[in-house]
Amino acid sequence: MAKPEASAKADKQAADFARGLEGVVAAESRICRVDGETPRLSYSGYDILDLVEHATFEEVIYLLWFDELPNRTQLQEFIAKLAAERHLPTGLVYTMRTLPHTTPPMDALRSCVSLLSVYDPEDSHDCSVEANWRRCIRLMSKLPSVVATFDRLRHGHEPVEPNPQLGLAANFLYQLTGQIPNDLSAQAMDVGLTLHADHELNASTFAARVTVGTLSDLYSGITSAVGCLKGPLHGGANQEVIKMLHEVGMLERVESYILEKLARKEKIMGFGHRVYKQCDPRAPILRTWSRRMGEAAGDLLWFQMSKRIEEVVLREKGLFPNVDFYSASVYHTLNIPHDQYTPIFACSRVAGWLAHIMEQLSDNRLIRPVAQWVGHEYRDFKPIDQR
Repeated sequence: MAKPEASAKADKQAADFARGLEGVVAAESRICRVDGETPRLSYSGYDILDLVEHATFEEVIYLLWFDELPNRTQLQEFIAKLAAERHLPTGLVYTMRTLPHTTPPMDALRSCVSLLSVYDPEDSHDCSVEANWRRCIRLMSKLPSVVATFDRLRHGHEPVEPNPQLGLAANFLYQLTGQIPNDLSAQAMDVGLTLHADHELNASTFAARVTVGTLSDLYSGITSAVGCLKGPLHGGANQEVIKMLHEVGMLERVESYILEKLARKEKIMGFGHRVYKQCDPRAPILRTWSRRMGEAAGDLLWFQMSKRIEEVVLREKGLFPNVDFYSASVYHTLNIPHDQYTPIFACSRVAGWLAHIMEQLSDNRLIRPVAQWVGHEYRDFKPIDQR
């Protein structure tokens, strides 16, 4: 028998429908504010420009987690806690050695984050706020070690033990290369981590909140987020940007290359943003660092190609670069393998993911949206010999 429609409910769903949840308010948050009209980005009320200029990444993590910048004593204690948790479990490193060297780094990271849960010293049934904050420290500290360790193993090198005297950014570069970075390189890495630390309810952050909203554990939440970040429409964009720069190869080819892609209606990675109506406020900061690192390396080609691409795309399509665009050339001048760009994004964004996870758990409600029905109306069942 056909059943009557709940027309009022259907009408409301149709009115509320937003493709891709664009513009839908899904949570209250004090962590990160994205003002797409201005445009402006702030963490807990502090403008990203001020944080990049005056704060370290560790200070930014503290701010995202606790809603205030730390004083000197609080910062020293926080840095010490982070540094103490950088070591990876022996069993995890053994497992990493068994992974094929052809394993994509994001696949390795996703698997290792999940495996970290079995080595967590906390009682798995202890979901207290205190236990979860200790897990936050471990995840924040261990993700960079995972990324650096896997990169060394897949290239036939032994892992580098973390240096507790180095800040998070500098230590990551040290574990990746085996050499203590100079101050400029460490600062460039610190800036990159700060700029990627959070961005409100982006896809990966929302995935993390949905996962822990079921009262699953923090490791499951971060695993969900890493899997979401892997997509080229999210964290994978900067890897696509450096691939594009390699395809261009020389400054003289930029114009024809971009025009040909646009003629084929192909997307230019690193441009446009769902929220920002003008330029992503993080992009000019990274543009400056792209030039600065290029000058220090004595090779401005990557910056110059990027700048020219920006000019052509703006002229032809009216699109501005986003955070992914210039981060590609910055990381290239740091001699970071190109397929590690997205894992580095994760090493930064885990600060925001964890902040949002703890915020979600502090006043949890299961995230369960509804779908607008566009299929068949109710139908009578027909036996198989009548079909």
